[in-house]
Amino acid sequence: MNYFKELKVWQKAIELVTETYLVTKEFPKDELFGLVSQVRRCVVSIPSNIAEGCGRKTSKDFSNFLGVALGSSFEFETQIIISKNIGYLSNEQFILLESEIQHIQNMIIKLQSSLENK
Repeated sequence: MNYFKELKVWQKAIELVTETYLVTKEFPKDELFGLVSQVRRCVVSIPSNIAEGCGRKTSKDFSNFLGVALGSSFEFETQIIISKNIGYLSNEQFILLESEIQHIQNMIIKLQSSLENK
C-alpha cells in the first residue's frame, strides 16, 4: 500500500499545504506562534496521515489514518473561518481554501468508504 504519491487526494492535500504556507506568510507576525502555527500544523497533518496510512498493512489501519486526516481537515476549516472573521484572510482567499478543503474532505470520505467496503 505504499503508493501514497499516486493518490489524487494526497496530491490535492500537498497543493493545499503549499497554498496555506503562502497565504499565512501574510498573517501578522505576532500570530507566528499562534494561529499561523496551528493552521500550518493541521494542514500538514492531512497529507502526512494519508501517507502514513498507506504504509500500514491493512485497509482498516489505512482507514483509521484517513479518519485522522479528515479530523485535521475539519480543524483546518475551522481555523480558516476564524482567520477570515478576524480579517487575516480576504473573502477570495477564504473561498478558495474552503472550496479546496471541502473537496479534499469528500475525497477522503469516498476513499475511506471504499476501504471499508472491501
